[in-house]
Amino acid sequence: MMSATAVPPQVSPKGFLKRLLVGRQVATQRLEHTLLPKVLALPLFSSDAMSSVIYAPEEILIPLLVASAAAAYLAMPIAIAIAVLLAVVVASYRQVIKAYPSGGGAYIVSKDNLGAAPGLVAAAALIVDYILTVAVQIAAGVYAITSAVPKLLPFSVELSVGFVLFIMLVNLRGAKESGAFFAPPVYLFIVSILVMVGVGVSKCLLGTCPDAASQDLPALARLAAVAKPVSIFVILKAFSSGCAALTGVEAVSNGVRVFKRPQARNAAMTLTIMGSLAIVMFLGIAFLAARAHVTISEERSVVAQVAFAVFHGGVGFYLVQIFSAAILMLGANTSFQGFPQLASILANDRYMPRQFVNRGDRLVFSNGIIALALVACALIVWAQADVNRLIQLYVVGVFTAFTMSQTGMVKHWLRERRKGGEGAAGWQRSIVFNAVGAVTTFVVVIVVTLSKFLEGAWISILGMAILAVTFSMIYRHYAAVAKALNRGRVRITDQIGVNRVVLLVHDFNPALMEALGYIRSFRPPEFHAVWTGRGRPPPDARERWREYCFAGGPELEVLEGRSRLLESLLAYLRSIRRDRPDFITVVIPEVVRERLSAYVLTHLALIRVKAGLVREPNVVITDVPVPAGDASPPSMDGRPVVPNRVEALLFVSGINDATIRAVNYARTLQAASTRAIHFALDPAATRDILDKWARQGSPIPLEVSEAPFRDLTAPMLEAVHRVTDRPGTIAAVVIPEYVVKRRHMILHNQSALFVKRLFLAEPRAILTSVPWAIDM
Repeated sequence: MMSATAVPPQVSPKGFLKRLLVGRQVATQRLEHTLLPKVLALPLFSSDAMSSVIYAPEEILIPLLVASAAAAYLAMPIAIAIAVLLAVVVASYRQVIKAYPSGGGAYIVSKDNLGAAPGLVAAAALIVDYILTVAVQIAAGVYAITSAVPKLLPFSVELSVGFVLFIMLVNLRGAKESGAFFAPPVYLFIVSILVMVGVGVSKCLLGTCPDAASQDLPALARLAAVAKPVSIFVILKAFSSGCAALTGVEAVSNGVRVFKRPQARNAAMTLTIMGSLAIVMFLGIAFLAARAHVTISEERSVVAQVAFAVFHGGVGFYLVQIFSAAILMLGANTSFQGFPQLASILANDRYMPRQFVNRGDRLVFSNGIIALALVACALIVWAQADVNRLIQLYVVGVFTAFTMSQTGMVKHWLRERRKGGEGAAGWQRSIVFNAVGAVTTFVVVIVVTLSKFLEGAWISILGMAILAVTFSMIYRHYAAVAKALNRGRVRITDQIGVNRVVLLVHDFNPALMEALGYIRSFRPPEFHAVWTGRGRPPPDARERWREYCFAGGPELEVLEGRSRLLESLLAYLRSIRRDRPDFITVVIPEVVRERLSAYVLTHLALIRVKAGLVREPNVVITDVPVPAGDASPPSMDGRPVVPNRVEALLFVSGINDATIRAVNYARTLQAASTRAIHFALDPAATRDILDKWARQGSPIPLEVSEAPFRDLTAPMLEAVHRVTDRPGTIAAVVIPEYVVKRRHMILHNQSALFVKRLFLAEPRAILTSVPWAIDM
């Protein structure tokens, strides 16, 4: 058993910038210390819900005033209806936290209670919501800035993209750090809005209600100029637009896992505080907007007009604008917490690419954070940071997820009632909350779909449908790969296949000498050497080969058709007789002089050969890279020396047919010692691998090397250096590599490519890839 202490690896010059921006690596065992107290969790998870109260009143007013110049009086009754709905949804999600104390977002609740398909619909709705939340919040925040500083209006898109990238960077530093960073502006926003509402309502009670009409702002061109009756459709459209105030409510139930213990109790309390504050601020802004006779203008938002009227354009106005802009942009942070968590759960269930399961240096799901930022930036550019254009895509996903979640909870409580026991305690009250939540949110989904379908809601619905289908396709792919890898077609037996070796000779250099020494160490029963250099071989090629090669070695053959090297090599390999358990090891010596980027450009032909060989049955690829100026010394007669000792290291990430095939290959090397090493990234997965390895009855012992920082670089190099630091010793690293079609590569971590790149310039480390092609 090998273990590594939780000390961050040395920082290379290349990694210095990353550490400067993201911070020092945090060990996995420190995960408990990153959990959030309520004082940090509230601003982190409620920024979306809090910020929604800024633009929701404006979204209510726009359809009313477009229909009739005298329709503003309807805004307050609609706002009260939305506030009641918000209270219902908050109460419903308290029941979700009660039933799922370890975290239960719409995806988990729907999948557990309604089935996989409804769960995927809920997940797709949430992902659309998270992406739109970032785009809408940032665009609205920039609009708040340009309301105070109109000269910045032409730079709205650039400012929006910059703020998205900034919030991404803060979140990459970790949940606790981002919570501490975002807490002050969130709390200052809450205080500023409550003060504004308090002052404004007090003035109204004293008979001096603020009046926004004096601001003399140009109204939007599309607003109605005359008073006329308002249809029920316009009222429903205003209601559906104002329901943007409910976005972000589910975030707390999704993120229960990041709260300090007791997690469920702290999450439920945070949700209640968040809902109460959001309702008070939303109703206060809506009340003042109605009493102050605000209009809809491109130059100044509704909240800005209310603040200007309450504070008469003084310091209070600018403070409200500053904190409103801050909270609007920080409202996107809720998505940066929710999306990576959801993506990791979906990836763990095989519905999204496996890369979303990986935690970054700061114990956050970095890939999810980066992916969300990139998609949101693309959406902002497409919409030119126009809040009204983006808001039309909004809300459908939110309420679809609400409806699926609450419907699932109704079924959950009915099942708990049948089971009885502690889980059924208080089910009558809980099922009422969830049933009311399910019905009301479903009504909102219908209203939103009907009222906004042609204005952009159809894009969100189409996006959800495409995502749900994509999730199913990804799941089928992973299921097919797992089936192909676990058919039991390979067994660990006493009789292993024959290892035939083909050495590619394209130059006479130190790498060729080291490759010959390595081949001599395990004495293959069949050995071929072929010239693969450019053009015709030099006239003295065969004589030089005899000088290099050991006594009794093969004659140097010239590969025909070297202009098409891969095709010619494959034809040559297919002429070699092989049985099913046999191996044909293609040994590729190369002197590495360049950095990786230059290596790729100067070795394209060789890289193409390596990539082309992985799908050839029975073929194994052994790379013998020798850094320039580093090679094994020749013997007294100038021939390559057999290493004093060769130790085989088999890297194991899972137990399947590909791994067993690699075990059988490693045994053909007849190394002085052969060890299998598993690098522990997940304790649960490690236990499962140890159990499966024991059941296989492998003669090779399996060791576990800790990877406390979830980075394989340091532990892999450490394992190899323990071997190569001894004089005259070579580490023969063997990795199983299952190969999928190119279009499926994005769904896999490509660990084999990482290992190949890692050992490309590592002295006395010879890397062998044992491919397992999966055709599907």
